[in-house]
Amino acid sequence: MGVKNLWDILESCKKTFPLHHLQNKRVCIDLSCWMVQFQNVNKSHSALADKLHLRGLFHRLRALIALNCSLIFVTDGAIPAIKLSTYRRRLNLGFEPIQDETNSQKRPSSLRRNEGSDFSRMIKDAKLLGLALGIPCLDGIEEGEAQCALLNSESQCDGCFTTDSDAFLFGARTVYRDICLGEGGYVVCYEMADIQRKLGFGRNSLIALAIILGSDYFPGVHGLGPESACQIVKTVGNDAILHKIATEGLLIGKKKNKSKRQEDSSNLICNNNKENESSINGPGKEQLEKVINAYMKPKCHTAESKAVQRVLVSFPFQRAKLQAICFNFFEWPSEKTDEYILPKIAERDLRKFANLRSTSTEQGVQLPLHKMPVKCPVSAIIKRRIVQGIECFEVSWEQRDDGLKTSIVPADLLESACPEKILEFVESRALGKKQKPKQQREKKSDKVAHEDVVDLQLKNLVLEIERDSETIQTSTFARFPIGTMQIRRPLADMTNNKITFGSSPSKPTIKKDSSYVDIIDLCSSPEGQVARPCVSKHERAKVEVIELIDSSESESEALSPEHAKKARDLRLFLGNICVS
Repeated sequence: MGVKNLWDILESCKKTFPLHHLQNKRVCIDLSCWMVQFQNVNKSHSALADKLHLRGLFHRLRALIALNCSLIFVTDGAIPAIKLSTYRRRLNLGFEPIQDETNSQKRPSSLRRNEGSDFSRMIKDAKLLGLALGIPCLDGIEEGEAQCALLNSESQCDGCFTTDSDAFLFGARTVYRDICLGEGGYVVCYEMADIQRKLGFGRNSLIALAIILGSDYFPGVHGLGPESACQIVKTVGNDAILHKIATEGLLIGKKKNKSKRQEDSSNLICNNNKENESSINGPGKEQLEKVINAYMKPKCHTAESKAVQRVLVSFPFQRAKLQAICFNFFEWPSEKTDEYILPKIAERDLRKFANLRSTSTEQGVQLPLHKMPVKCPVSAIIKRRIVQGIECFEVSWEQRDDGLKTSIVPADLLESACPEKILEFVESRALGKKQKPKQQREKKSDKVAHEDVVDLQLKNLVLEIERDSETIQTSTFARFPIGTMQIRRPLADMTNNKITFGSSPSKPTIKKDSSYVDIIDLCSSPEGQVARPCVSKHERAKVEVIELIDSSESESEALSPEHAKKARDLRLFLGNICVS
């Protein structure tokens, strides 16, 4: 729970950052808080059996791993003695302490947790999953959020994930309360610097608010709400508030002859003097001192301890172990597990490389890509991609131990890591676009020009033949104009066919070789319309001229010598075209 109503008081200090804000940061995670979040999503028995809480944890972790976010799990240790009454009220939520083995006549300082509960088993599974992903776990002595706060205050991490607002009372400087994945993912952040600047509350003031409003360590003062508590604390001041509570106790009094509104504002922590009547004696000084000490001096591993130094070392990613865990928990085949995690591991390696180049630049050392002490993980860019509205690139990786060949990475990451690769990709694409259309246009223009020249020459020859043929009354051209029949046959084979005419002028016959020739009799069309096949203008002209030439050749005795010479020239011209 933390401190009652404290998140509402700190609402004006809430900031929302994109997930990218966590890039390259070291973050401590209060694992119990995260598991409670996942457990609250679905409290059914089937959800617990299907381990939906672990699925949610897995996808959250892989998103943070891709950001090169160094994570440390922190778990709760024993239950502080000052918090036992609070835990007994939460027995129905699964937080069940067991009897201590110490002397029953002596009140124990703390109680160890029930390791056989469902929640404890969830924590163990989460630790196994995290360890396979290379995430170490620090088991706290007592409160997990207190251990996270200590690491944050000692600059061993950049922030801590927890939903307990009392993390600030333990000394935390940056607290991430919530995280959202997917498109438009974000993280909710509170910083102590903003709390001091906007609200005027330091760590001492927040501890005083916990005493007045109520927390896990103290029930609070009945009848005082957030507004009155904030007014009392601001009146006394951050520096003096805890000393005043510890030395003088907590006395709530009302002055005479005051209106109801004035009476509410006169509830102050003050000395027990004669001006106060009907004083309500608060808790004893000894109890208040215990509460203050519980926040100011929590039982935690120190920053120099071996336990803390151990988790600050990078842990390796254990691929085979992760595959086995995912198969046991989710029944995923190895291929599915690799599909989920390997691209994220590769993206993390690329962010490490980008961070190295950025650090070098800040130090005044700007090295080209090929002179970097670490080889760039990206081999080449394959193509552009758009993923959930974000510009990305599909890249091929240098040879990796995990066997990953290609994956998709954000464009901004590639820009910071290896802009030279993007430049190479853009230049190659631009060069390809310039060359390919140019070749196509040249071929098309050559073809069009060649066809235009051939069509013009054919038209001129046909016109000359028609003019010469008008003088011959018995010529076949008068009875069968050009276009009355079409022969669907390659031009090279048409020279072997001879067109002659029988007794009926409307039914020509063909003397041909063994190859097939298709003749369409257009005069037999019932409507007198010609149904022409889909052939080009150039091909129709060649067929028509061949028909004229073959017809005139069959009646060579009726042609003039000049006309026969032109026909021979036309056949020679067409033969040259066919050969070319």
